[in-house]
Amino acid sequence: MGAATPLGNTYETVADNLLDGRSGVREVTWFDVSRHPSKIVAPIQTVPVPSPWGEEEFRRLDPVVQALLWCATQALRDAGWWERRQEIRLGIVLGIGGEWLRGWELDLERGGKKIRDPSADHRSIPDFLRASLGLTGPVATVGAACASANYALAQARRWLTLGLADVCLAGACTMDATRVCLASFGNLGALSKRNHEPKAASRPFDKDRDGFVMGEGGAIFILEPAESARRRGARAYAEIAGFGASSDAAHMVIPSTDPRPAAHAMRIALGNAAVNPDEIDYINAHATSTPLGDSAETRALHLVLGDAVGKVPVSSTKSMTGHLLSGAAAVEALFCLIAMERQAVPPTINLDNPDPECDLCHVPHHARPQPIRIAVSNSFGFGGSNTCIVLRKVA
Repeated sequence: MGAATPLGNTYETVADNLLDGRSGVREVTWFDVSRHPSKIVAPIQTVPVPSPWGEEEFRRLDPVVQALLWCATQALRDAGWWERRQEIRLGIVLGIGGEWLRGWELDLERGGKKIRDPSADHRSIPDFLRASLGLTGPVATVGAACASANYALAQARRWLTLGLADVCLAGACTMDATRVCLASFGNLGALSKRNHEPKAASRPFDKDRDGFVMGEGGAIFILEPAESARRRGARAYAEIAGFGASSDAAHMVIPSTDPRPAAHAMRIALGNAAVNPDEIDYINAHATSTPLGDSAETRALHLVLGDAVGKVPVSSTKSMTGHLLSGAAAVEALFCLIAMERQAVPPTINLDNPDPECDLCHVPHHARPQPIRIAVSNSFGFGGSNTCIVLRKVA
């Protein structure tokens, strides 16, 4: 894996900060937010420069491309494929949302015209990534809002099963904490206005939550058939045991009042993984800290877990990272890997006053040590894209 997150840019740093319950949210100071209702985000401080790129060359790239290149090169090195990446059919599946918006904004500030002339965009993000890394496998993007990265992981898994690629890079990154995006979500009334205390603003499941905080970053993973990984002696973080998806199509931005479609996605994933609800050791909830969304997910979890709802630990790591939009599912899959490797449930920080409508087995404030073999991650996107991924620890 490779990561660029508000909690750090390496596995160990991210893991330490996650389980220590540290918040990456802070006040925006790099552009004028005086007219914005929400003035806080969870940014990436600086994307490291991966070898073999030089500092000057790398910093000329669009920020989301910088993040993707860092994550992809780190993933390839971590998996032992960097030196051999051109010897195999190495595919790419990326979750993509509105990442071109930041490029348009930056271009406009420089006097360019991409925002008015799309033909000025000469190369797509995934094609640029493929060419920069010298890969020859298939390339695809998936756009499903906040569920994009889960779909990307599922698509890559399918390519491997069908033999369309030998190895896949899969995941997503977003760098959307910009003037336009902050204004757009702010005008929707979706963002927290707790500007006076940024680190306490993202508070999923809390009765006093008032909206989500925008975050930046993402993660890229190397997916490989188990037999191939074992033969190479590769480090395996986990198995993608199951995936499920559904669509409720209830509203463009408001969660459905009917919990059954979201619950259906979870049941498909558990069935695909041959896992019973009472076998789940940890659920990383989608919960973004919005009044409607957190309670809607709670109702879906009650339907799926049944009698186990009181004992399966649930947390929302968006309390620390904010909501990474199309990159969210990738980072939260990473957090599930950390939970399994460190054998500890990440906390929901800022959960001071749990909402009675969000009656789950919460892990407030501090990580909870416990055995974790099976972790589940929910990601629900605007427009009703519901996804669930089941990860199993490799023995």
